[in-house]
Amino acid sequence: MKGSESSIRNVQAIIASAKARGGRRSLERFVERRLPHSTGRERREVADVVEEVIDSIPVFLARARQEADERSLGPVIGPVLDHAEHYFVQPMDLIPEMTQGLAGLIDDAYLVIRILANLGEGPDPFLDWDLAHPLTFLGRVMGPDITRRLDAIALDALADSLDGSGVGVDPPQA
Repeated sequence: MKGSESSIRNVQAIIASAKARGGRRSLERFVERRLPHSTGRERREVADVVEEVIDSIPVFLARARQEADERSLGPVIGPVLDHAEHYFVQPMDLIPEMTQGLAGLIDDAYLVIRILANLGEGPDPFLDWDLAHPLTFLGRVMGPDITRRLDAIALDALADSLDGSGVGVDPPQA
């Protein structure tokens, strides 16, 4: 559990760092570029929701790890969650937080939520969380090209993690 606590702290530190580098203003500028016909109020509302979703990622990850431990699925689920956390803390990704500030965490948040949603698919879902709304919302903010690339990364992470687990699970369809 110590390693996962450290990973969660790293995710929290990345969020704090992104907020310090451009913070809310960078997020609103990103939303303005992606939704040019929206009003200032609409952009602020979208930025509010995006920021709430980003802020919830450490809680999602911690709760998923807790659920994996409680169900003795840590060896199977842990590597999938490790992949999501690794993407979140790496500095260069599809929307880099090093240059985009808080807006750069939109893709990271989407990938974590996509991976968790994928774990919820199938006859015996790992999590019984309805993650469709945040996925759709973040996907609309990022656009279809980035969303498709992240969906593929999430499926690859699941397949790679399950390949070595000995579990016969087909990855969910995107």
